[in-house]
Amino acid sequence: MTIFVDADSCPVKSEIVEIASTYSIPVQFVASYDHHMREEITYASWKYVDAGKEAADLYIMNHADSGDVVITQDIGLASTLLLKGVYAMSPRGYLFHENDMQTALDMRFLHAKARRRGDYGKGPKPFEAEDRIRFVTELTKILSKFAGINR
Repeated sequence: MTIFVDADSCPVKSEIVEIASTYSIPVQFVASYDHHMREEITYASWKYVDAGKEAADLYIMNHADSGDVVITQDIGLASTLLLKGVYAMSPRGYLFHENDMQTALDMRFLHAKARRRGDYGKGPKPFEAEDRIRFVTELTKILSKFAGINR
């Protein structure tokens, strides 16, 4: 098992490393060269990809295997990974499920269509402490299941 992180805008990098190191699970952060960090987080490897819009997603899609965990906000990436048997999870701690994907993809399409018309909403809600707590709880639950530990 490996944890892949779509790292360009991930607010829970340190939590991922802390939890993964507890279970001795490798972490692979994937980011574009535009988001290169001067001080990289230890206990994780970093892969930098071209600045193209989907470069990080393509890298993750091509390297994640069944049983791996991917942390991403990208619904399209999550939907393709679920078909491969990959656990896909948002940085807010929500697991993506196949039966919810069509609705999520439809909503993404409708929002994109509205933006093209010039209708701009408020954007995503701010990342809050509850999101961080939910994320830590859910990632710990997934990893402890594979380690045979019930927490």
